[in-house]
Amino acid sequence: MRKSIKLIVLSILLQFFALNISFAQDKAKQIDELIGKYNQYGQFNGSALVAENGKVILKKGFGSANMEWNIPNEPDTKFRLGSISKQFTAFLIVKLAEEGKIKLDVPITTYLPDYPKATGDKITIHHLLTHTSGIPNYTSLPNFFKDNSRNPYTPEEFVKTFSNLALEFTPGEKFNYSNSGYFLLGYIIEKISGKSYEQYLQETILNPLKMVNSGYDHADVILKNRASGYEKRGKKIRNAPYLDMSIPYAAGSLYSTVEDLYLWDQALYTNKLLSSKSMESLFNSYIKAGKGSYGYGWFIEEADGATGKVKVIEHGGGINGFNTIIYRIPGDKNLIVLLNNTGGTVLNEISQSIRAILYNQSFKAPKMSLAFELLDSFSEQGVTTGLNTYNKLKNDLVYAISEGEMNRVGYELLQNGKTKEAIEVFRINAETYPKSGNVYDSLGEAYLKDGNKKLAITNYKKSLELDPTNDAGKKALEELLKK
Repeated sequence: MRKSIKLIVLSILLQFFALNISFAQDKAKQIDELIGKYNQYGQFNGSALVAENGKVILKKGFGSANMEWNIPNEPDTKFRLGSISKQFTAFLIVKLAEEGKIKLDVPITTYLPDYPKATGDKITIHHLLTHTSGIPNYTSLPNFFKDNSRNPYTPEEFVKTFSNLALEFTPGEKFNYSNSGYFLLGYIIEKISGKSYEQYLQETILNPLKMVNSGYDHADVILKNRASGYEKRGKKIRNAPYLDMSIPYAAGSLYSTVEDLYLWDQALYTNKLLSSKSMESLFNSYIKAGKGSYGYGWFIEEADGATGKVKVIEHGGGINGFNTIIYRIPGDKNLIVLLNNTGGTVLNEISQSIRAILYNQSFKAPKMSLAFELLDSFSEQGVTTGLNTYNKLKNDLVYAISEGEMNRVGYELLQNGKTKEAIEVFRINAETYPKSGNVYDSLGEAYLKDGNKKLAITNYKKSLELDPTNDAGKKALEELLKK
């Protein structure tokens, strides 16, 4: 009798495990097909890894790591991470704090005595970690990419390029994403540790976690399995412009693979490198940021899970030729890593669809980018043909308009001197996303460049009605009203 019961129990357990494996395989297949469709539509070219309950259910490359030689992307392909690097920098700072070598609530001049005291005495390490310092973001400065991004700098030299700038607001007052703050954190790490940022990172995180395919990227180093970076211009792809990697530094200089980022994700559930209290400090909601909040190197938000809301901890990255995201749901130990080497794309959308698959929810089918079609049409054939293309395709269910993609297309047209064409693209974007302050800000800028002061004022005012925090729009409007 007992033997019979044991057999029944064993049989039930085996069926349960078989069912779980079947569900995981089914989800993996759906995710594979989803990403494959995005790849087919020119919106994902890279490597992906998805883990459910801590177990990898998909890791795969899509498209080419090198298009000249038709070398495919693989799970061990190395990609530049861009701003995903910030979570590693934040971790190193918190590690130094745990060891008593740094305090997070003291002015940065405590560790950088040569930093201008007029601003440095007001800014704490915590402000840098949470993007609340008020220091202008160096990558947003006029002509930065044109004039500075190709030149090598030491950390000390580069800090001087922005340290004397006036603060944009009182430190701690609000969130305003700033690469400058994370560059300073890297410089502080060097001052405190007595080692280069790269060396301290290697010794403190990468070596202990055996992340052998991750590191600080250097353009002159031969790096096996490195993906080439490309950027899309409409449907055309070109090599990404050169960027000296001393520029992104602690704000965005790292490279990794989806497999190594899985090791990183798993380590964040342990106390191997940090105490529980220190680890928790990384993921606290310190300041409102967009629809969620910001911790130390991480965005925190809520999303739909199986039975209610789940906490999502994530961060994206964008750097010349690369677009990346790491998307964690700690409550269920779910992970999505997407590393793309064709510039900006819809990784948030893809991540949300993958999350929906993991929780057996419905999601939007991938669509082709109408913005890419419009860029080619407006660029090559002008306003009339561009508008005809829009009217022809706007109701085609195969295509979709992305606010971000349309904004990028509009600015590319603007930068190429096609102001009338840019106005039309921004106007279409405003019609499609009438509740977005950013689309009216862009339209106002295009009208200003076209010399139409009246419509520039109208659109800047509309932008500020929808988004009162738009400081750049406020300045532009103030200047216009003075004239």
